[in-house]
Order: sequence, then structure tokens, then C-alpha cells
Amino acid sequence: MDVLHERCAALDIGKKDLKACVRTPSPSGRRSRRQEIRTFATVTNSLLELRDWLLAEKVTLVVLEATGDYWRGAFYLLEDCLNVILVNAAHAKGLPGRKTDVADAAWLCQLGECGLLKASFVPPEPIRHLRDLNRYRTSLTAERSREVQRLEKELEDAGIKLSSVATDIMGVSGRAMLAALIDGERDVHTLAQMAKARMRPKIPALVEALTGNFGEHHAFLCRLHLERIDHLTAAIGELSVRIEAEMLPFAQQIELLQTIPGVGRATAEALIAETGGDMSRFRTAGHLASWAGVCPGHHESAGKHKSGRRRHGNRWLSAALGTAAMAASRTKETTYLGARYHRLMPRLGKKKALVALEHSILTAVWHMLTHDTEYTDLGGDYYTKYDPERAMRRLTRQANALGFTVRFDPIEAATSRAG
Repeated sequence: MDVLHERCAALDIGKKDLKACVRTPSPSGRRSRRQEIRTFATVTNSLLELRDWLLAEKVTLVVLEATGDYWRGAFYLLEDCLNVILVNAAHAKGLPGRKTDVADAAWLCQLGECGLLKASFVPPEPIRHLRDLNRYRTSLTAERSREVQRLEKELEDAGIKLSSVATDIMGVSGRAMLAALIDGERDVHTLAQMAKARMRPKIPALVEALTGNFGEHHAFLCRLHLERIDHLTAAIGELSVRIEAEMLPFAQQIELLQTIPGVGRATAEALIAETGGDMSRFRTAGHLASWAGVCPGHHESAGKHKSGRRRHGNRWLSAALGTAAMAASRTKETTYLGARYHRLMPRLGKKKALVALEHSILTAVWHMLTHDTEYTDLGGDYYTKYDPERAMRRLTRQANALGFTVRFDPIEAATSRAG
């Protein structure tokens, strides 16, 4: 193989230390290569020594394998003064039975100097900050939902069926009733009268639902659950304020993305945080969809196509797209995305149809951010207009199944006969 980088380095990183391999031209002037491997601790002072050594060797490329979160410290410290790339471990897997940290570092260096490794997308520092904030908010939101489920489980243990009547037990009415139960109120009629607004007509059902054996033990645990939920809610609100401030440079992109059916502000912020908002990093919309893991995979061998399950992409981006796809699928057939879901669902199933919607949404995101334009909905009748004969055949089959025969006449002809 031709050597594209005369002076190349590779790092195999662990939690406590790393192996650094540097390959440079041989001093003898022959085509052989000189290789040197050293071990460094992963603390900052040792990483500074590593940087000085790489600079002294005049390294032009440093290759790091993505290993958990351990690569971050070395990457962030070296990226300012060296050309550093992060590679997927699956792209540089060595032979089984010959795997050591030293061998991994040498193998990475050999692949890197020949240009056989593809750099993974590592966003700039402002986008990394956005990612941290948005991901932490997502985690806290999920934790709050789990805490609400624990609270509901405690109520079920006490025979309180509040969730069977109230859509949200954490609403104004539900919180008032829970606070009264914790404080010792046991009169179900008094508790039911705490219902507000749309809950008022449900007072008779609430009387039945609030009848149970709620005791001091349940009150103690429910109080802890509510305190935990309030703490998480406050933290989520604080994070949202910080994210909104960090998102000011992307205000226009956020507004554009919210024109897509199913995409709210939180989803739009997640899309910006995970992709960086700069679509020039992705050559086409297909490249973006492949990076996100929302398109079918390819597995062909000996002319046979095997399982085409999608690859593991960015799970945070996939979660945001899944939320948007679920919301878009509920638009029925008033939008293009709703029509696409209901067209694919009978044939592919609900899960694969939702993945297809995620792909469509992400394709729209790429075009919108690339051309700085709003979303243009093709309409719920797009497929009917695209292939009207197919729509007529479907209607004919449905009518025949009901025992009817149908005949289609153009609107002009039907109007002239009526006249």
C-alpha cells in the first residue's frame, strides 16, 4: 500500500493509560518504516507530554479509536495543534487471537498512514456543549417519567385508581388530591371536590377511584416521589433556559424545522444539537440518514441479500426522530407524512413504517438546512394523484369485497349527463 502520511501516530486508549505508536521514515533511507511505541497515563500532565512528543516527531496525522468516553480527553487536548481523527472501532478491527493494546496501536497506525480509515464526525466545541445540555435534559425527562410511574405504582398498591380517571395524575387536580392524601385527608368526597376545570364532571368516578387503603406508609413514599419529581422538573426547566440561550445562533434553523409536521421545539433543538446544523458535513441526504441509522443496511454475499436491518446510529438523534415520527403518524392522512405512514404500515408493520417516516423527516431536514427553506408538504392526497389508477384499483377491490361493482366516469362526462 502507498503511504499517504509519512509521519503518522495512533493511540489505543484505556481508562488509566494509553499506547501511542508513531511510524516515521527509516533513517537509513530505505523503504522500511521506523516504529516506536510508548505508554502514557491518561491524566492531563501525561497527555501534555504525549503532545510534546508528537510535535517533536512532526506527526501529520493522529488516529484515535472511539473507546467509550475515554478518547475525549486526549482528542480535545490534541485537536488544537495536530490533525486528529476519531475512527469507528468496527472499521479497524484486527485479527482475533492477536489482540493487545500495543498491537492495536500499531495496527491503527499502519491503517492510518495508508489512508484506510474514515474519520467520524466530531462536532466543534459549541455544538458539544449543546449536545451535553440536550442529552442531560433528555435523560432527566425520562427519569421524571419513571418517577411518575413509580408514584402510580404506589397508588395502585394502596387501591387508589386515580390514573384510571385522570389523564395526568401530575396535573393541577391530581397534585391537589395527592397532597391532601399525604397530609392525612381520607374523606373521598372532600378529595373528589378538589377537581378543577374539565375534571369536575368526573367527580362521581373520582369518588370511586379514590376509595382505597391509603396509609401512612404510602404517604411517606408518595411524598418522596413528589419531591423527586419536583426536583427533576426544576432541573429540566433550568436546562431548558440554558439551552434556549445557547440556541440563539440557530434561531432561524429552529423556526424552519418546526414547520415539519410532528417536529416541536424540543425535537428541533435535538436535531441541531446532534447534527450541528451544518449539512455541508454530509454530502447527501442519504449520507445523513445512514449516519443517523434510519435507513436499511446492506448485507450481500455470493449474490444473496441477507438481513437488511439498520445499523446502530446516533441513539439520541434516533430518539428525537422517533418522537417526531410518532407525532407525524397521528396526523392521519391530512399530511404527506401521515399518508406515507398509513400507506406503508399494512405492508411493513408499525415499527418499520415509523423508521421510514424518520428517514423522510431527516431527508427533509437536510434539504431545508442546506437550502435555507421552509418545509413544503406534498399533501395527504400525494399518492392518489401520483398514481390514480392504483387508487381506483384499490377502491374497486374494496367494493368487490363488499359485493358491489363500481364504474368510474370522468367528472366532465357525469356533469353533462346530469344537465
